[in-house]
Amino acid sequence: MNIGSFSEVKKGSGTLNIQVSSDDMKAFADLAILIPKAAANAQRRAINKTLGWLRTHIARAVGRQEKILVKAVRQRLRSYPVDGGTMRGKLWFGINPLEASRAGRARQTKAGVSVAGRRYRGAFYKKVYGNQAEVWIRTASKHFDAAQYPDSKVTSQTGPSSGFVGENSDRFPLAKAKISLEAVRPHFEAWSRKADERLMQILKQEINFELQKYLKGTRRV
Repeated sequence: MNIGSFSEVKKGSGTLNIQVSSDDMKAFADLAILIPKAAANAQRRAINKTLGWLRTHIARAVGRQEKILVKAVRQRLRSYPVDGGTMRGKLWFGINPLEASRAGRARQTKAGVSVAGRRYRGAFYKKVYGNQAEVWIRTASKHFDAAQYPDSKVTSQTGPSSGFVGENSDRFPLAKAKISLEAVRPHFEAWSRKADERLMQILKQEINFELQKYLKGTRRV
């Protein structure tokens, strides 16, 4: 049975499945029988518009709650609109820890690095691996706190020198600063309920739009 919108949360991600429940569709049964193609078009547009609405509001809510740039949160959200005959859209959210450098503008100070109100004492902001600067700390530093570097693999990988003596050697392993997104897990069920409410609002609008088109067409006959 079609149960409407629902959420699925896994270790590193969460998915919101957006769909109209069978019970809700009974209210539009007559239209679906009369003009099935129009009803399907209305349902598809309603789901896809709900996905866009949900993506925008989740990004704002998480950005505000976790003090992260909305742009960075949006990069973790991936929409899968209705395609073909399956009337279900999906919104995927990667909830693995986010690199601190993406939360806002990183500022290097003598004491360490500050990003979006967070302070990483003893850290430095520099390109070490890859082409993007990140917030790093030597794990031997007295300021190293594993809580500020969740899911960060302490690395001793060799690579091109970036100007810090021995920072890529086995003697000076590094950890990358990241921000945990575990706090968003409890919100998935609430988001799916909000999606259901929004979906029905938009579906009524889209059904009415299709109905008006149909009535105008019959008047011309």
